[in-house]
Amino acid sequence: MTRSMEAYLEELRRRQAVAGGAPAEAAAQHEKGRLTARERLERHFDPGPFTEMDTLVLPRHASYPGGKSSRFGDGVVTGWGLINGRHAVAAAQDAAVMGGSLGEMHANKIVKAMRMALQYGCPFIALNDSGGARIQEGVDSLGGYARIFDANCEASGVIPQISVILGPCAGGAVYSPALTDFVFMTEKSYMFITGPDVVKAVMQEEISQEELGGGMVHSVQSGVSHFLARDDAECLALVRELLTYLPANNREDPPYLAPLDDPGRRCPELEQIVPTDPHKPYDVRAVIASLVDDGRFLEVHALWAPNMVVGFARLNGWVVGLVANQPMVLAGCLDIKASIKAAHFIRLCDAYNIPILTLQDVPGFLPGKDQEYGGIIRNGARMIFAYSEATVPKLMVILRKSYGGAYCVMSSKGLRGDLLYAWPNAEIAVMGAEGAVNILFRGDLKAAPDPAARRRELVDDYEARFNNPYVAAARGLIDDVIAPRDTRRVLIRALEFTLSKRERHTPRKHGLSPM
Repeated sequence: MTRSMEAYLEELRRRQAVAGGAPAEAAAQHEKGRLTARERLERHFDPGPFTEMDTLVLPRHASYPGGKSSRFGDGVVTGWGLINGRHAVAAAQDAAVMGGSLGEMHANKIVKAMRMALQYGCPFIALNDSGGARIQEGVDSLGGYARIFDANCEASGVIPQISVILGPCAGGAVYSPALTDFVFMTEKSYMFITGPDVVKAVMQEEISQEELGGGMVHSVQSGVSHFLARDDAECLALVRELLTYLPANNREDPPYLAPLDDPGRRCPELEQIVPTDPHKPYDVRAVIASLVDDGRFLEVHALWAPNMVVGFARLNGWVVGLVANQPMVLAGCLDIKASIKAAHFIRLCDAYNIPILTLQDVPGFLPGKDQEYGGIIRNGARMIFAYSEATVPKLMVILRKSYGGAYCVMSSKGLRGDLLYAWPNAEIAVMGAEGAVNILFRGDLKAAPDPAARRRELVDDYEARFNNPYVAAARGLIDDVIAPRDTRRVLIRALEFTLSKRERHTPRKHGLSPM
């Protein structure tokens, strides 16, 4: 019997309705303070159509031949749309379907979306809310995770990959986010590697999921999370903001935004923000706000390794990545976490054609047994490799202190820094004047009738002869000494001159960065 077109359309509408989910499922998510998968996509993408694909995919497992578990879509919504007017691909796990657990077809949908993003050169965003591997699919589920990891690796450095953790993310599921460029978490989301002891502790309420691997833990302690938000809506808005600084892929430049801020604006307030006394702290974020367009700065990893500040801003409309020591924390010393944080950010900027601006005020590497045992040598070397490897424009300003090995590793001329500047109060030396005098003139100080007066005399002489920016300028190790109030205008001119930079390294398969 021949069916009418209306009958065929009715069957299509029925299947689409099943795939869309029931109101009760949406209410259950709302009670937890979370949005549904499709609500998240609506918030995340520009108003207008989101083109969903593989809507009618069914799970492969045979244990549940009917009922809720065989819902079309297999627990993940994939597709593409516009974010800030530019194309992006997304996959949003649906916790209402089998807890968002990952099976073979679920994984296939995600990998297909990732391959499309890679092929068409646009960002991929994964909205994670999953109970982990689907037990009833066994090894097929594990194989699905492996395919996702492989797709993450292939896309790395080619298209921006962003993971947004909006619920549970446990077991093998955590490694896909760890392979992406940025991880966002909400305060009520969590990530952890499961094991029998962990599961038992959580089940017996000996430790909460949030205490084990909540957003705050991974934003402050582990550094897994780059951004922390209160809820779904704030988190998705943050992702949209981040994307305004990133190109669609590694062959494009980051988006230029016509500036409202005057490129010739002077910044006299900098002379008050940064004390000339090298022992007094200040907040380097105030320096950044003074220099960049409209004071807008998107900080990355704001809660982890706070002695190093990294993030995105604009200079005369051009995107720059900022790397800055933070004198408010550990006097701005470089330690293991700060080195890892900076190195990852530098490599990310280089991958996506984002010029790097370094603001240096560093007394050196943090000394101590814990740092030595923890591998400060190996981890500090990561920064050296990252700066040397980067072929994007590299600008640097020494605001105050630049001592020892820390001078070398932070965008120095020896690491192919392009244009380097120093303020007139900058101190550039192997170490501070007082430390140098104590070592070099130990005998002289002991023999002096007035050791304190003699030390002051020697310190003053050392500072005048060695510990100032003019020595470095005389040897071409910095390009100029500038007044603090002129820093913005100098940097803009330097940036616009170096944007045409072309540099290539010796051909090789890949370098071996310290890991």
